[in-house]
Amino acid sequence: MRVLIVEDDAGIAGGLVAMLKGVGYAVDHCATVAHAWSALQTEAFDLMLLDLGLPDGDGGDLLQRLRRQPPPIPGQERLPHPDLPVLIMTARDAVPDRIAGLDQGADDYLVKPFDADELLARMRVALRRSAGRANPLIHIGEVAIDPATRHVTRAGQPVELRTKEWAVLMTLWQARGQVLSRDRLEQSLYGFDEGLESNALEVHIHHLRRKLGEGIVKTVRGVGYFMPKDVG
Repeated sequence: MRVLIVEDDAGIAGGLVAMLKGVGYAVDHCATVAHAWSALQTEAFDLMLLDLGLPDGDGGDLLQRLRRQPPPIPGQERLPHPDLPVLIMTARDAVPDRIAGLDQGADDYLVKPFDADELLARMRVALRRSAGRANPLIHIGEVAIDPATRHVTRAGQPVELRTKEWAVLMTLWQARGQVLSRDRLEQSLYGFDEGLESNALEVHIHHLRRKLGEGIVKTVRGVGYFMPKDVG
């Protein structure tokens, strides 16, 4: 899954990028409102971590602009998506600031400094809510998945997934019932500065089917891939 970090402090941003990449997220970083808005218009993200005090404006204004975007037409991918999960991360700790951030459309509000494990947990909650799910565990037929621990079993037996396989699985599950193009899935795997392997996506999907069952990922020839809507 792909995360956009909007943070002007290079040290904080670098630490977040390294930490999130280390647990399997594809990550991009922007340091200004203008750069972030451009990224949101051209790339598909699953979640945004947003600082408020940015060099060229306030992150809250960027959030409001995002939320005011019209929803995409069914069957047509339109960017930016107004329902993108957004977590504000800021040093502004006053109660009125927190209220304002949540009222502007944030899914959560974290005050710096924060614990990395807490951030990851709050990210999982935001992604869970965006998928319309309350249960922290995911069940896909005989497959059980715990996103917090990345523990996967099939018929009760543990299954080892590589980082990119996990990313493809979670992206397909998050959008279950929707056909995702090759480009959209590749966007979930690679950030701006990462090289793209020509047949990597097909290899990852082949491995997922072998490990978790043929029915877990369906192919629409010439269009893309999807996970059936009635799973999970």
